[in-house]
Amino acid sequence: MPSIALVDDDRNILTSVSIALRAEGFDVTTFTDGASALFSLVDEPPDLAVLDIKMPRMDGIELLRRLRQQSELPVIFLTSKDEETDELVALGMGADDYVCKPFSQRRLIARIKAVLRRRDVALKGEDPDADMPLVVCGSLQMDEQRHKVTWNGKDVVLTVTEFIILNALAVRPGVVKSRNQLMDVAYADEVYVDDRTIDSHIKRLRKKFKKLDANYNSIETLYGVGYRYNQA
Repeated sequence: MPSIALVDDDRNILTSVSIALRAEGFDVTTFTDGASALFSLVDEPPDLAVLDIKMPRMDGIELLRRLRQQSELPVIFLTSKDEETDELVALGMGADDYVCKPFSQRRLIARIKAVLRRRDVALKGEDPDADMPLVVCGSLQMDEQRHKVTWNGKDVVLTVTEFIILNALAVRPGVVKSRNQLMDVAYADEVYVDDRTIDSHIKRLRKKFKKLDANYNSIETLYGVGYRYNQA
């Protein structure tokens, strides 16, 4: 039974969404602010967290920032339609997706299931000791079974979505992938994702690799076309 944490100061949302998720077979824990949620999310992490952005004591952006210092827990944000900047900030910090308020419970549940499926794809493999081919592209090495990425032998911690996008580029170096193609890979069953989402994930990927290698430039942008992985 997948576990979901809901963090929102609107108790009506917590109650209604909890009922809907439990009807779908999820185990649900709720919190009314980020400060009260932080310890629990780190100490006993659920399979996924749904965070509101605007909350008292500690908002969703700050909660995600602190979580990302210790965890790559999949996160979906709830945002208002006029909070485009917050959406981009959230994705740039490593959120996996966002849903705009007001939202239908059906749509939110579809997003949750999609992110959990992407996590399962990235973590697939029943035998942790089984040998599976690694994706090796220059200084990059990716182990799909263990969701492990290294650059020049140093670990790079990626979210599920970041891992899937990077893998789609690295398995065919030099081949251009359009934003639509990358969206199809990372969000196969979602129709609500736009170009900004992929751009934000790419920006986040580059930032993580540049922390290890200031000269990192393997993900190349072809303006108006898409992205490709440059092995050289």
